[in-house]
Amino acid sequence: MESSVDLNSQWPESNDLGCPPCNKTVNCALQGSGNAVGSATLGRHLARRLVQVGVRDVFSVPGDFNLTLLDHLIAEPELNLVGCCNELNAGYAADGYARSRGVGACVVTFTVGGLSVINAIAGAYSENLPIICIVGGPNSNDYGTNRILHHTTGLSDFSQEYRCFQTVTCAQVIVNNLDDANELIDHAISTALIESKPVYISISCNLSAIPYHTFSHEPVPFCLTSRLSNPRSLEAAVDTAAEFLNAAVKPVLVGGPKLRAAKAKDAFGELANASGYAVAAMPSAKGQVLETLPHYIGTYWGAVSTAFCAEIVESADAYIFAGPIFNDYSSVGYSLLLKKEKAIIVQPNRVTVTNGPTFGCVLMKDFLEALAKKLKRNATAFENYQRIFVPHGVPLKGAPNEALRVNVLFKHIQAMLSNDTAVIAETGDSWFNCQKLKLPEKCGYEFQMQYGSIGWSVGATLGYAQATPDKRVIACIGDGSFQVTAQDVSTMIRYGQKSIVFLINNGGYTIEVEIHDGPYNVIKNWNYTGLVDAIHNGQGKCWTAKVKTEEEVIEAIQTAQGPKKDCLCFIEVIVHKDDTSKELLEWGSRVAAANGRPPNPQ
Repeated sequence: MESSVDLNSQWPESNDLGCPPCNKTVNCALQGSGNAVGSATLGRHLARRLVQVGVRDVFSVPGDFNLTLLDHLIAEPELNLVGCCNELNAGYAADGYARSRGVGACVVTFTVGGLSVINAIAGAYSENLPIICIVGGPNSNDYGTNRILHHTTGLSDFSQEYRCFQTVTCAQVIVNNLDDANELIDHAISTALIESKPVYISISCNLSAIPYHTFSHEPVPFCLTSRLSNPRSLEAAVDTAAEFLNAAVKPVLVGGPKLRAAKAKDAFGELANASGYAVAAMPSAKGQVLETLPHYIGTYWGAVSTAFCAEIVESADAYIFAGPIFNDYSSVGYSLLLKKEKAIIVQPNRVTVTNGPTFGCVLMKDFLEALAKKLKRNATAFENYQRIFVPHGVPLKGAPNEALRVNVLFKHIQAMLSNDTAVIAETGDSWFNCQKLKLPEKCGYEFQMQYGSIGWSVGATLGYAQATPDKRVIACIGDGSFQVTAQDVSTMIRYGQKSIVFLINNGGYTIEVEIHDGPYNVIKNWNYTGLVDAIHNGQGKCWTAKVKTEEEVIEAIQTAQGPKKDCLCFIEVIVHKDDTSKELLEWGSRVAAANGRPPNPQ
């Protein structure tokens, strides 16, 4: 019933996370690279393992504890080492890479590197991304001594970094002995793929280059076996859900961000087509739910939903949420008008039907596929949507040389999208403006809604573009966020990437202004194009432009898509500080109200 898959020939066909395909046993004991004794080292073993699970690029910052390990990663012909400007961006790049390839990896040095990259790893944990975070650790002889090492806080306890990573990774291993190095490394990597979360691997700096007998021959095989649903629990869940939904008058279907980790995007599409229900996506699921589905009605985001979408979802008498995350941001300050007794909540491993039972050991993919065969087709909610729908307006045409408006900018970004592009949206007003973009079927889309770390998009653009060279990445980044992580534009140029970066310069942290204004939300203005020109320094392909009007935007886009199509294109867009989307204005006031709730009576 199960088949074995050679990971050396297994390439992810989509951005579903984790290379092993569902419902198959994956043979991960692929050491058949003809290791000679001279290359039978820990460093070689780790490099081959990374290649075998689908990693082709590793994002790194060198430090004295990881230098020898980096030599062995470089020596692996199928692995490319991408040097980043700092550890935080290396982590963000691994995040972006994992979103496209299914798994990412970064290498940093002990403590100073580890505690720098940990913010990016925490973000990947929140977004269910399998990242293999490798740290060059202390010499194995120093463990258990009272020695104080550099790059530490001055204590002889070397476990501080390890303890920090325990809360933001699903597995942590310290390799300071060659005897069990195989087992520890394989445990960490397999756990990352199974759990779709980051892992931490620390490797003592003196072990990577030592030939050792455990690496000189084929190891004992081990397998990654996909989780299976409990058949009886699955049957009961499907029967209960189908009975409830088939009795409903106008049910709807809403996709959430955990569709990716559950590898259930295709199953969701099958259910949408079979059921005939109106289909919406939560904001953090944009890019996970096909917007070309026949009954797609937009983004469900409470008061800031796509026009007419919230009215249909919240007036339904039954709704299925597949893989939702209801936090204060996605619920617009806990203001969604949903009722538990109308909801079926499908999580990656369990299903809850209204106020009734919860069915455990039920995989989302299996549940959605089985449910699609049990439902009566019901298009009532979508027909209601069609009755009330009014086509969207277009931004007013500006006067010649009038100051550029943000909605005009995004009208032109919309026209750039195709199956050969991908959008990266930074935390801020770009969340709301990019949310309104209509995505072609194969157009990628990524943003970090759960963690919302400003500056994420610079590294994520680097990693996503490195993983997907056949797509042109369009990144929309605010000036405040860019100032956090700007350095790795240098790495984009160094590795010949051809992304288009729209730097939206409105003078500060606009999203924070709409939640709670203050002088701290105003930042020092930079000459952003001048900065990127200085980073370019005549080496590599890079083109910059500064635009203030619609005419200049049109010309810049034409240049980026024409003569400069093989360059990194950096377009600084000057807009008014108060030019924001209407959705941000509404969302900010509601989030502010939620943040400002008084303490409950004691």
